[in-house]
Amino acid sequence: MACATASEGKTDIMATGISGSTVLVTGGTGSFGSTLARRMLASDAAQVRIFSRDETKQDQMRRDLPDGRLRFYLGDVRDPASVRNAVVGSDYVFHAAALKQVPSCDFFPLEAVRTNVIGSNNVIEAAFDAGVKTVVCLSTDKAVYPVNAMGMTKGIMEKTVQAFARNHPDAATKVCIVRYGNVMYSRGSVIPLFVRQLCAGEPVTVTDPSMTRFMMTLADSVQLVEFAFEHGTSGDLFIKKAPACTLGTLVEALADLFGVSPSVKVIGVRHGEKQSESLATREELVRSVTIEDYLRIPLDARGLDYGLYYDEGDLNERWVEDYNSSNTEQLAVDEVKSLMMTIPEFVQELAQAGRVVDTVGRADLP
Repeated sequence: MACATASEGKTDIMATGISGSTVLVTGGTGSFGSTLARRMLASDAAQVRIFSRDETKQDQMRRDLPDGRLRFYLGDVRDPASVRNAVVGSDYVFHAAALKQVPSCDFFPLEAVRTNVIGSNNVIEAAFDAGVKTVVCLSTDKAVYPVNAMGMTKGIMEKTVQAFARNHPDAATKVCIVRYGNVMYSRGSVIPLFVRQLCAGEPVTVTDPSMTRFMMTLADSVQLVEFAFEHGTSGDLFIKKAPACTLGTLVEALADLFGVSPSVKVIGVRHGEKQSESLATREELVRSVTIEDYLRIPLDARGLDYGLYYDEGDLNERWVEDYNSSNTEQLAVDEVKSLMMTIPEFVQELAQAGRVVDTVGRADLP
């Protein structure tokens, strides 16, 4: 599929072939997976398959989303047989299943390898064997200059996708990657923890107030996946440009929205955390193409001729800085408040706390 240009406008997922197709979402009961499933159903997918290992979450999702086009497959990406069972007959696969918690992956790194690396390869191989048209794999900013097992295994996952594309240039199955930072208010993110602490009158536990993180909503992450799905070629990696803020700014914004004066307890950096996160390396940026609000990093398709690495080099290489949460656009408190007000679940949380706040984060009640 040809790459888009900046003049082609925003992605219209209805034009991508979802209508009438069978779509598989691995890790489909998670925050991202369940949101994407709803989007696929709204795009007239003939069938949306949810593949995960948690039967309780599947049962809850079945109750929350009673749609006859939704089918549930119990299994684990670590098990090739269960993956194949879900993949066969699918037109498109969105691979979101992963171990994502930084501390737990650091304590049990081989478990992260089995899910994030071997499990991802199982999905890719099953999709290739079944003749799936497109696979989009979800990665993380922690895969860039990784310092923890979660990021390292996600980085190897990315290399696994790129190796497949490089070794199967004529494959009917297209596999590409999206990379994004922490999704605001998703399961396991820090914002629900801060909200709970603020509402309970507890001290807000902050690792380091000056630590920066990208601010991306769940809607942003889904739009990134849709953009890659429509515009990517095999081996491509897509990034959505995103603003960032410090944890201190985030706490101040949340406290203002809830109308409280928080007590902040600095607990220090946890296992495997960085002061800032990067979405793209310097080496990737010199090969990147800007499309609207996205960066497309094409596959490095060089072969095993080591002379290209050691003897000749690349005269087009130039020195640039990596794209990280400290050198991107920095949000002020009011801007973070406005961004939070675009998240329906957070607005509902405010309402339950008796706060009436407008769309730019101004409180109508004390």
